Amino acid sequence: MKKILVANRGEIALRVMRTAKKMGIKTVAVFSEADRNSPHVTFADEAVCIGPAPSNQSYLLGDKIIEVAKELDVDGIHPGYGFLSENAAFGEAVAKSGIVFIGPKTHAIEVMGSKLAAKDAVKAYDIPMVPGIDEAVTDVEYASKVANEIGYPILIKASAGGGGKGMRVVEKEADIKEQMQRAISEAESAFGDGSVFIEKYVGSPRHIEIQVLADAHGNVVHLFERECSVQRRHQKVVEEAPSSVLTPEIREAMGAAAVRVAKACDYLGAGTVEFLLDENKNFYFLEMNTRLQVEHPVTELITGVDLVEQQIKIARGEELSFTQDDLQIKGHALELRVYAEDPLNNFAPSIGVLETYQHPEGENIRVDDGFEEGMEIPIYYDPMISKLITYGNTREEAIELMKQAISNYKVKGIETTLSFGKFVCEHEAFTSGNFDTHFVKKYYTPELLEAEYEKEAKIAAQVALQQYLKEQRILKTC
Repeated sequence: MKKILVANRGEIALRVMRTAKKMGIKTVAVFSEADRNSPHVTFADEAVCIGPAPSNQSYLLGDKIIEVAKELDVDGIHPGYGFLSENAAFGEAVAKSGIVFIGPKTHAIEVMGSKLAAKDAVKAYDIPMVPGIDEAVTDVEYASKVANEIGYPILIKASAGGGGKGMRVVEKEADIKEQMQRAISEAESAFGDGSVFIEKYVGSPRHIEIQVLADAHGNVVHLFERECSVQRRHQKVVEEAPSSVLTPEIREAMGAAAVRVAKACDYLGAGTVEFLLDENKNFYFLEMNTRLQVEHPVTELITGVDLVEQQIKIARGEELSFTQDDLQIKGHALELRVYAEDPLNNFAPSIGVLETYQHPEGENIRVDDGFEEGMEIPIYYDPMISKLITYGNTREEAIELMKQAISNYKVKGIETTLSFGKFVCEHEAFTSGNFDTHFVKKYYTPELLEAEYEKEAKIAAQVALQQYLKEQRILKTC
């Protein structure tokens, strides 16, 4: 594999290209008109504009991307995450064109792309499941019967869902009709598929995911877990590895279950199996993401394994060079997704120009980004600016370094989630490890963050005053 096209943009495109360059592989960037001056475009060996800014006129044009790849004699296409990364038809089209798709086979993408199909696929593999029904349901009376059997509260979920869309918590039978109609309507609008199913609502869950790697020679390993429970609107904001609550026994059991899930769909490449962990440390299969995750760097830091490098090697037909026994957890890593969002305004998107953009540097600090000072944050794509990752020998070290890194991250012109990240890292619930997916709902309000701003402003004013008085005293003695 001598040349790879990265069918993505921003930080993930740049991150994939850096590993490709390290491996001696040339890279091709595709870009929209809005991204013409982006770092991933200038970093690549070759770059081709594929259309206007809207993603449905550029980054989602699979046929156009394949056409560019063929014209430039590309050997493989890496989809990154988002856009076409979990599009089975695109993966199939890439393979049929004679180019290697650096990802799983079509079957795995299709099966794991549907929560119902995924549940059905892993049935025979002894995977713990949340009580509920594993079939699509639209009949309210039948839904009420099932809900009464498993007990309220229940969760209505879109089969094709993600990001919290088509998802409704129902506390009592009187609400089920209205909430089902809302979930079905939202699922149809978001995914073109109104299929929903019902399962028991796990009240205080933690979101734990297991990274897996599988080659074409029957080898499957897991690279331990990531804790992804700090979320806003069902979207992850802070992730870490390993989890602070898993015992070695639970870790081993979850890892083994994740490997079985991968085997259930004949998986190939890097993937992530997601679980819910309840307050009694029982874990339940949630879904599988058939791509590289946004939060993959924390796994890389605690294992020393470059996941993109492994994806490329597996796509080339190579056998994994290590076994499960070779892998071990070393240290602790923490990641903050730095979004162009205003945490004081319900995390609303904050669009504008990066008038100042200086990211922190130093030992055990990693910043994966795709922006530079002076660039504009486009309205057409996900508002994530970067991923700020810190590493320490202990969880406490990683958290302390994250707080320092946040303080040294200088951004002006837009609002970001940096202040929210600091709020999380300083909160007792997080530092103690005693938190779940309701962290934001339980502990965060804009007023608390504003109070923190005022406190910091007062401290800064006091420091400035002390410095001024000190300078005056020095002047008087001269």
